[in-house]
Amino acid sequence: MKVLDVRTLAIPEIKIIRYGRFSDARGFFTETFRKSDFEKNTKLGFMKSVELLQCNESYSKPGAVRGLHFQWNPYMGKLVRILQGRMVDLILDVRKGSPNFGKLIGYDMTANHNADYADWIWVPPGFAHGNFYTQMSHIEYFCSGEYNPECEAGISPLAADLDWSRFDPDLKEEFDKIISGSPLITDKDRNGHTLASWTDHPDSDQFIYRK
Repeated sequence: MKVLDVRTLAIPEIKIIRYGRFSDARGFFTETFRKSDFEKNTKLGFMKSVELLQCNESYSKPGAVRGLHFQWNPYMGKLVRILQGRMVDLILDVRKGSPNFGKLIGYDMTANHNADYADWIWVPPGFAHGNFYTQMSHIEYFCSGEYNPECEAGISPLAADLDWSRFDPDLKEEFDKIISGSPLITDKDRNGHTLASWTDHPDSDQFIYRK
């Protein structure tokens, strides 16, 4: 895996891993994941103890909104990339005591098959994850825990008490436009917790900030 760069977003635990492609007249070839690189590359030290156990893919139509999901027992981090289309990733800090608790950030990911690179975004445990789509899109993501429906929860991306102050205003405008129309969102996600109701839930103590 040709790791080109590792960047930190506005919430420092969220990372962008940029990897290279090898292009020629036929198209490109790329190695998107190599376990030894994630264990040994000095730029990826934050992934050293992470074991990726499950791989999922998702197809979404324009106007789809997903999330904001998280899990414990086992905890689940997600390593996400876009294969086709465009996704704006949504990441919410749910760690009690975190200086970023309740704050939401986004990252715009567009599939560009002519580029000589592509990105992963790493969303570790302690963060609720979701996304919205402006195009027909196909994504893939690896998980550091196997799915357990008995220990999952969600905060609604429509909850009025989320802090969008660190969110890119242009992306927020796109989100608001989708929401003001006819978004494709499940009742489960639409009617998820508010930040306040989740904070009052006993299971919220599963996520505590540690320096």
